[in-house]
Amino acid sequence: MPIIDFHCHIYPRSIAEHAARAVSGFYQVDKSPVPVPNLVGTPEILLRESSAAGIDYHVIHSVATVPHQVGSVNGFLFRVAEASEGKLIPFGTLHPDSPDLAGDLEHLLSLGMKGIKLHPDMQGFAIDEPKSIRLLEICGNRLPILYHTGDSRYSFSNPPQLIPVLERFPETTFIAAHMGGYTIWQEATRALAGKFPNLYVDISSTMFALPPEVCRELVYAYGTDRVLFGTDFPMWRPKEELERFHALGLTDREERQILFENAAGILKLSHTIG
Repeated sequence: MPIIDFHCHIYPRSIAEHAARAVSGFYQVDKSPVPVPNLVGTPEILLRESSAAGIDYHVIHSVATVPHQVGSVNGFLFRVAEASEGKLIPFGTLHPDSPDLAGDLEHLLSLGMKGIKLHPDMQGFAIDEPKSIRLLEICGNRLPILYHTGDSRYSFSNPPQLIPVLERFPETTFIAAHMGGYTIWQEATRALAGKFPNLYVDISSTMFALPPEVCRELVYAYGTDRVLFGTDFPMWRPKEELERFHALGLTDREERQILFENAAGILKLSHTIG
């Protein structure tokens, strides 16, 4: 069975080491009880790590923290994906403060991006504020939207911000990273699980922090047909994240849904790929 990792960050070689350190610092993973690998988020290292883990495909993204970065970030993701022989699947970036959101979207679509990744915490907007709603209206349900969600330190992407968007755009597929709420996993599950047919969650940056039995309960609350496997590379090593996933004690059928079938459906890939 092929495996799709739905949540990977990559950066150009010139900034990859700095970017990985900055993101780890932002999320204070050095305080984690689990050792944090010292990985640099280049495409080459991702492909090396995925080969060691037995992971076949990765959804890749990188966030434009300011509007003028949108075009260059999307161009970088396109070139990396083109060179990967189909192993890297690009989600483009947009920024709600861009003076030409429609043009940015058309460029992203012309590059063949399979979705859009937004990071409210790092881009400085709340999911439900007017400029974010305008961005979603311009997108017009044409691509799935992957949000970073959750963080008890901020009020940008927690369930109170996400729920109005899920209700307002029922035809758009949304993926809430980190089981719907980084560091507020149980709170997010109570607010979101089983309530929105247009919502998926990915399991990235979750399993390192929760006991397997607790994580399994969260998976079942959402339903195994609504959860996607993700590693949050380079935050975590793909092989170790896959081992943590297998330790959850899911059935073979449930693992197949989360590791491949759900993602293949969102990405409109053949279920016989690989």
